[in-house]
Amino acid sequence: MHKVVISGTGLYTPPHSISNDELVASFNAWAERFNAENAQAIEAGEMDAAPLSSSEFIEKASGIRSRFVTNKSGILDIDRMVPSIPERSNEEWSILCEMSVKAAEQALQRAGRTAADIDGVIVACSNLQRAYPAVAVEVQAALGIEGFGFDMNVACSSATFGIQNAVNSIGSGQARAILMVNPEICTGHMNFRDRDSHFIFGDACTAVVMERADQARSEHQFEVVGTRLLTQFSNNIRNNFGFLNRADESGIGKPDKLFVQEGRKVFREVCPMVAELISNQLQELEIPVENISRFWLHQANLNMNMLIARKLLGRDPDLQKEAPVVLDEYANTSSAGSIIAFHKYQDDLDAGALGVICSFGAGYSIGSIVVRKL
Repeated sequence: MHKVVISGTGLYTPPHSISNDELVASFNAWAERFNAENAQAIEAGEMDAAPLSSSEFIEKASGIRSRFVTNKSGILDIDRMVPSIPERSNEEWSILCEMSVKAAEQALQRAGRTAADIDGVIVACSNLQRAYPAVAVEVQAALGIEGFGFDMNVACSSATFGIQNAVNSIGSGQARAILMVNPEICTGHMNFRDRDSHFIFGDACTAVVMERADQARSEHQFEVVGTRLLTQFSNNIRNNFGFLNRADESGIGKPDKLFVQEGRKVFREVCPMVAELISNQLQELEIPVENISRFWLHQANLNMNMLIARKLLGRDPDLQKEAPVVLDEYANTSSAGSIIAFHKYQDDLDAGALGVICSFGAGYSIGSIVVRKL
């Protein structure tokens, strides 16, 4: 088996950002209108009033202050509250492909590679815009990569599961190098009329170039020391949107066709699972937790990350050095979150430094990648 390194990362950030204050103003304007229009039914107890939101509530609940979005006007329009993203013809590159290419070009540049050096493309994300052809094959064509491509979805853990797939392909000799990309338009499946979740997600795309260690020439190399994956079925994070929805018209437009979760249950159940998985992985690799310089954790919720790091370290982490946070600026970008943190907070580490890239989410699914900077 060949040793495998991450040799380059890339990030595409959409041009629009929505602050908590802007999002709250839109939500509250809708809620007040809804309550006024349904005052009689609410008064009679036939309907629940829409609660108001606040920036203070959002930041306390999640640590999020703003989020980047593919489209801003449609989300803030209280008559719409859905991003406005026009369909493209089949002859145009799709929006997920376009995002992937932009992130991939940066990753290739950091890796010192071109499309000719890549043998495979993996698009790993929560939110694929179509069933087929695979977006990965489209990205492959847009970049001029010869080889293979496929899509995969393990919700918020898709990137770490994608890294594991790339390690297998490269380690076994099937490919010299793999491009793994995570285009996420999470705002497309958000219910912006749900007070408890309207603030959670943002949009972004990350890319990772992985290759054989003996062939890499990048100045940004991280050896993959070990990987660990875990899934356990749970309904506590779910999205029932799919092609079978049209087969039962009674469900069309129902809230469960968008993102729904039991947030408190997720917090209680997932955090201990993540901490235990990482702890067991480090023990098997004979790496003391105090030797880990940095945890690039899934950027879903600040309180979750703090709890996981606290369970591992036995103390609060240093959020600047040990467990960097990007969700305050990006919000939850699903599979892209931990890779955004890795991309933005890696260059200051010294050679030999160890780190953990970990993502977790619906499934439940958890992926943990231990890396060493070369």
